[in-house]
Amino acid sequence: MSTVTGERRNGLATRPLREYYARVLAYLTCAATLAAGVHTQYFAVDLLWMVPYALLYPHFAYHLSYRFKRKYPERTAQVLLGLDALNAGAGIVLLDASLVPSLMFLLTLSFSALVIGSLGHLLITLVLVLAGIGMTSLLVPLQFSTTTPVLVSAVSILFTTLYVCITAYYVHQQGERLAQTRREVEAEQAKAARLARNLAKYLSPQVWESIFSGKRSVRLETQRKKLTVFFSDIKGFTELAEELEAEALTDLLNNYLNEMSKIVLKYGGTIDKFVGDCVMVFFGDPNSQGAKRDAVAAVSMAIAMRKHMKVLRQQWRAQGITKPMEIRMGINTGYCTVGNFGADTRMDYTIIGREVNLASRLESNADASEILISHETYSLIKDVIMCRDKGQITVKGFSRPVQIYQVVDFRRDLGATCSFVEHEMPGFSMYLDTNGVQNFDKERVIQALNQAADKLRDKVIM
Repeated sequence: MSTVTGERRNGLATRPLREYYARVLAYLTCAATLAAGVHTQYFAVDLLWMVPYALLYPHFAYHLSYRFKRKYPERTAQVLLGLDALNAGAGIVLLDASLVPSLMFLLTLSFSALVIGSLGHLLITLVLVLAGIGMTSLLVPLQFSTTTPVLVSAVSILFTTLYVCITAYYVHQQGERLAQTRREVEAEQAKAARLARNLAKYLSPQVWESIFSGKRSVRLETQRKKLTVFFSDIKGFTELAEELEAEALTDLLNNYLNEMSKIVLKYGGTIDKFVGDCVMVFFGDPNSQGAKRDAVAAVSMAIAMRKHMKVLRQQWRAQGITKPMEIRMGINTGYCTVGNFGADTRMDYTIIGREVNLASRLESNADASEILISHETYSLIKDVIMCRDKGQITVKGFSRPVQIYQVVDFRRDLGATCSFVEHEMPGFSMYLDTNGVQNFDKERVIQALNQAADKLRDKVIM
């Protein structure tokens, strides 16, 4: 990026210099035309003073505008073009509106106006030419000469053509450099985007988005917020780790964490960290829907994880892992300290506090496939989710017993109106959520169930 920025600065610095050389060449065309006219006695000898004026004016204009061109580069160029237009109008009157030189003056000015600006600049330039003609006509009567000597026409056309070609060449070169700079900028942007996507994998999507959108500053700062904290791990994972090879264990763990992460993101949770098979998630920062909705989302996520484990167990059983794998979860709601912790050179976006410790303790006390929640969380979700009172337990680090509840399921899924069917036994695992099946998928689900039933009927039991 520094190279590109340097080229941009260099381009801005050399642009007035290119305009200076272009102006010198344009006025040289005027001087050559005037000298040819005086030589052929087409113009009066007393107009020779215009030759040194045409040769010296570009230098005078450049040095006069030197103090302004760095601060107002665009405005300075427009002012100088306006002065050129006034000079052209005066020259046309002084040269008796000679047809070919006048047309060449207008062509040179029009080309310069289009190079510097746009059609608007061209119209303003032509208006200033008329203004120059009008003001000069007040001093010198305007006369029209429709015939121009061949030498004067040839010199005027030749030098004008030379000016247009050289200027067009430099404009083309400038366009090439701008295109190259644009390609380099786009390449740098693509590189930065790839780097951002790679770095985003080390952060929760919500945190990454808040940083790159500018909503969150990257500095050591924390705040107190009411969060719902979730912990989970796989019961018996340590024993399984001793039985499996490292590669198989890595694949299993990555598959498990990948599936759990999808569920976390679906319910809007912020993934704090993975510690082996342990997953730590919190709701309420950087985005919050309110304490109640955050708590409901956290418990809903836990239920979804518990149900999805049935699918994962079936996949692992097909891979030869017969040991039943169950997760246990703990959830608590309360005020925590959340933000960036660490050093200026290495930060972690995480949460700390008593409520975080309680969520971890609840997870440790949960049985396989059990979701334990605190009373604070229960009070927020009890009207949506059925829970069972499990009394009070003594938790390490807490002086008083803690009231806990066991999550059963959504109230809408219990009783006669149950929306799901689930069965699991050796060789068979099924979980059907009728509310989650789209109308256009119903026939496919029925077809799959019929095929499974037909295969089971045709199976010869030895």
